[in-house]
Formats: sequence, structure tokens, C-alpha cells
Amino acid sequence: MCGISGYYSFNNQNNKLEANLRAASGQLSKRGPDSEGFFFDENIGLAHRRLSILDTSSAGSQPMTTDDERYTLIFNGEIYNFQLLRKDLISKGYSFQSSSDTEVLLKMYACYGSECLQYLNGFFAFAVYDKAENELFIARDRMGIKPLLYSFDGETLYFASELKALLEFPVKRELDHSSLRQFFQFNYIPTPHSIIAAVKKLEPGTYLKIKGKSLQRKAFFQLDNKTDATVASLSYEDAKKKLYEHLDESVRLRLISDVPLGAFLSGGIDSSCIVALAAGHTKNLNTFSIGFKDNAYFDETYYANLVAQKYNTNHTVFKLSNDDLLAHIDDLLNYMDEPFADPSLAAVYILCKETRKKATVALSGDGADELMAGYNKHRAEWRARKGGALNSLLKYSKPILSALPKSRNNKYSDKIRQAYRFSEGLNLADRERYWRWCSYLSEQNASELLIEKGVQKDFLQRKDEILRFLDDDGDFNDVLRTDIHLLLPGQMLFKVDHMSMANSLEVRVPFLDHNLVEFVNSLPAEYKIDKNLKKRILQDTFREILPQELYNRPKHGFDVPLLSWFKKELNGLIMNDLLSDDFIEEQGIFNYDAIRALKQKMMSSNPEDVHAQIWA
Repeated sequence: MCGISGYYSFNNQNNKLEANLRAASGQLSKRGPDSEGFFFDENIGLAHRRLSILDTSSAGSQPMTTDDERYTLIFNGEIYNFQLLRKDLISKGYSFQSSSDTEVLLKMYACYGSECLQYLNGFFAFAVYDKAENELFIARDRMGIKPLLYSFDGETLYFASELKALLEFPVKRELDHSSLRQFFQFNYIPTPHSIIAAVKKLEPGTYLKIKGKSLQRKAFFQLDNKTDATVASLSYEDAKKKLYEHLDESVRLRLISDVPLGAFLSGGIDSSCIVALAAGHTKNLNTFSIGFKDNAYFDETYYANLVAQKYNTNHTVFKLSNDDLLAHIDDLLNYMDEPFADPSLAAVYILCKETRKKATVALSGDGADELMAGYNKHRAEWRARKGGALNSLLKYSKPILSALPKSRNNKYSDKIRQAYRFSEGLNLADRERYWRWCSYLSEQNASELLIEKGVQKDFLQRKDEILRFLDDDGDFNDVLRTDIHLLLPGQMLFKVDHMSMANSLEVRVPFLDHNLVEFVNSLPAEYKIDKNLKKRILQDTFREILPQELYNRPKHGFDVPLLSWFKKELNGLIMNDLLSDDFIEEQGIFNYDAIRALKQKMMSSNPEDVHAQIWA
């Protein structure tokens, strides 16, 4: 796991951009604390920050150049099948000076060019400079696990692992107002856009190739509605066996490391499956959980301990108080370089920080909810499509539910909140319902927060692109495909990448092995969700090897007590500084009346989820 940055200029500006590149690399120091390297040629500069995982010797350092000096590589990520690929390359006459996956990737590109991407099993963002052709090639992994941002002004292409590094280059800094509007709907900015109009995120499964004055962008992987007929026709029992085999192999590959390795264990089904399989491949597995001293409703360490005991792991629990969470707010916000308002940021940050004290690599259960229908919104969508008398009743209950207290902070108000959103969604067509249930705010409410709304045509084009898999008579699997393209890279993977890299920790996600993803994508929707179970096939596949207490219990996630903070510890900062009347007017971005209404609602007897809007 590392950080990369670079530029390719048509005007041979090495003497002007070298200082920018060194500054950009400095911004990535937490991604790569072990070493730093640079490469310069006539019109190109490449920088690499290294977090050593495989072949920790200097032989694995980057930038790495082939013996004939034609190809130079900088690489962030891991190639899990590198040993198999290495054997293939040796049979073709290639030799190796290291045992690193970096050298394998470099020579795979030398051998196959862009087609090498079809052979790679891993997560990555990398750039290869071809000196003979004066060509730069940049690629991002199929699922978007590793980030890559770029900016092209017609004369120079700049790229980096993080926005803060990219902004060390002379990139035009203007707000993307459509992105800002989407942010207040989703609490994150969907790929491929960023908060800066001139900066784009390279889409998952896509590469860039720049040569001369030509910039080509091409997808090498797309998860669409085309399914494998053989997989789609599997019986449920056979599909369970195949799922187990795919996930077991994925976990096995992700245990390869030359540094200490462990696994996150939340007590949910997803991380528990990963730990159960990993324990079968390695002895003395280290596992890590986070608990909440001050909020038993969100504390799931009891269930994590059950799994740890069953598989005899070296288990560590980090019990956090509200003060612990609050103490890290400045650190995590300072690391973020783009608006991102997932309330679980603080908990994930501390989990990574504490885990890094005992391990350099951690396995995670991320991705299973999007692949196999694990969210409450999936159950709601399934029920909405089925119809029935209860739906008819709830459809017209919105006026009553709107008057009741709604909040995520306790069991009863959370149920009312969910019922209200369900009623709201029942009155919408499928596409609009998906859009609303992915959002914290409606389009209208998000728009009302801002003075400059952005170009409506641009906003609607982005919306249509996100919803491209959905139509009003489509398959439920289309909902999951849309989540994989929207939610995974934009929210879940962005969060885990930034919080882990802020602590120099590599996090690996076995559920997002592309072979597993393609397999699950082809399964019938009824294998993933029915009237009784979300993630049905995953739960049934592992039912016999996990503690029964894990099943059919509420899913809480890593929420933190934002409302309490805003009313108490952070009240002065919110009311008198960040959202003060003078500061809001001085910025000239937000609608003063809308912000004042949010502050008033926060202090009312029925604040609902206003704290999430204020956090954003």
C-alpha cells in the first residue's frame, strides 16, 4: 500500500514542476512512511511513497524501471496472484531481482501492455511510463478500492492518490457546484466528480493513456446486467457451495504478507465470515473490534467476542467513550481533503489507529452489503416491489409519521424514521425511490442550502448516469449493481481507504475479489434477499460455522453521538464559529435562512436527523 503522484507535460516543464511533485509526494507521507522515490525524464515526473508489505527490502522500492530502461512503474496496491503471474513470465524468459508484486506488475505491462489488466487479481492504482513511445498509462482497479484523481488542462496531465497531493500542482481551484449539491444529498461526492471542477476521479475499472497531445480514457471492466448463464442456473445449494469456495480462495490470497496481519471483527455476519475462513488458513490470527462505553445500543463487541472465542483468535477490543471519539475529530477532519460526512468516520479512524499498533495489514468485511443486499433500504425496496395491504396503508401514513419523533439515536425513534422514509418511497417510481433512499436530503432540500445550485442540466445528467442500470420494471439485481457503482467507490471504499491510510494501515477486502463479484452478480436476486433475510445466501452458507447468536439481530454500524456533541461539547464551535451568521455570509456559499433553520431544528424537541445535515 502506497501513495503515487505525477505529471505528464506536452511542454517539457520538468524544471517548473519538480518542486510541485516533491510537495505532492510530501502530502502522501502517511500512505507511504517507509521510503520515497522520484523519476524524472524530459516531460514527465513520477513520485512514490512506500508502505512496505511484500519484499520489504530495497529491491521492492519504486519507481521501478526495467533493465532496458524502457518502462518505469509507480504502483499503489497489491497483486494477490503475483506468484502465479511470475511463473508465467519466467516461462516466457523474464527474470526477477526481487520477490515483490511490483516487479511482476512492471514486467506484466512490458509483456502484455494494457491487456495485463485482464490478468490481475488485486487492488491497485498505478502508472507506467513507456520511454520508447513517450506514453503514460494510468489504471485503477475494477472495484475502485484504491483511489486515483487527475486533472488535465490541455497541456499537462496531473495525477495523485489524494486530492491534497494533486492540489500541490497548478490546478485551477474552482468549486464544482453540482458536486456540492450532490454532497448534501448523499454526504459524499459520487465518482467520477470531485469538489474541484477541474479534478476528476478515475472510474473503477478504467485506464488513461496519454501520448503526444492525445488523452484516451477506456473501461477495461464493467459490471453490467450481463450475467453468466451457468451461474444464474445454479441451484441454491450449489450456489452456496460456490460462494464458499470463492470467498475462501479470496481470503487465502489476501493473507499473503511479509508484515503483521490481522482482521477487523465487528460481530456482524460479514467480518465474522472473513475471520472464520482466515482462521482456517493461519494460526494465531489477530482480530480487532471497537466498542462504545457510552452507548450500548451501538456496541456489538459481545458478538465479536463470540466469534473470536469460537476461532481462538488473538482478540483485542478497543472500548471507546464519547470523549475518545471527540478527541480525534480534528485529526480525521484535517486528513480529509474533500467533503465527506459519514458519521462513522471517527470510529473507523480510531479502529485503524489502534489496529496499526499491532498490525500493518487488516482484512475487512466491506462490500458484502452492496453485493448481496444487506442494507435496510434493500429490504424496503424488496417490500415496496411486492406490494400488499401494509404498503397501501403506509403509503398514505406520511402525514401522521411526519409528526412523530424520528432519529437514529434509539430503537423506537429509528423505527419511526424508517417507516416515514418507507412511506415517502412508496409514493415514488422505482428510479426516484432509489435516488431518495440513497440520500440524506431530498433534491429540493439540498438545493435550498446553497446559493449557487450549479447547472441543472449538468446535475440531471449526473443523476441519469448514476441511475443508468435502473428502470421501472427492472430486476432487483439492478439496484445492487447501482450500489456497487455509486455507494462502494463513493462512500464505503473512500472512507476505509482514507481512514486506514491516515494511519498507514493497509485494509484488504475479500468480498471485492472480482471473481467473487462477477459470480454474485450473476446469481438470481431471490438468492440474495427474500421476505425473511437480507444477504440470504451469505447467511445460509455460513450458518453452520458461525455462532447462532449472530443471526437475525439488528444491524447498527459505527454511528457516533453527533446530536449530543452538537448540543453540548461542540455547541459553541457550531453556533458561534462554523455556522455563525457572519461566517455563513462571508463564505457566500450557503443560504443563510436555510442554515438558521437547521440550527433552530437542532435545538428543538424533535431534531430528527438534522445533526447529519449539520455534520455535512
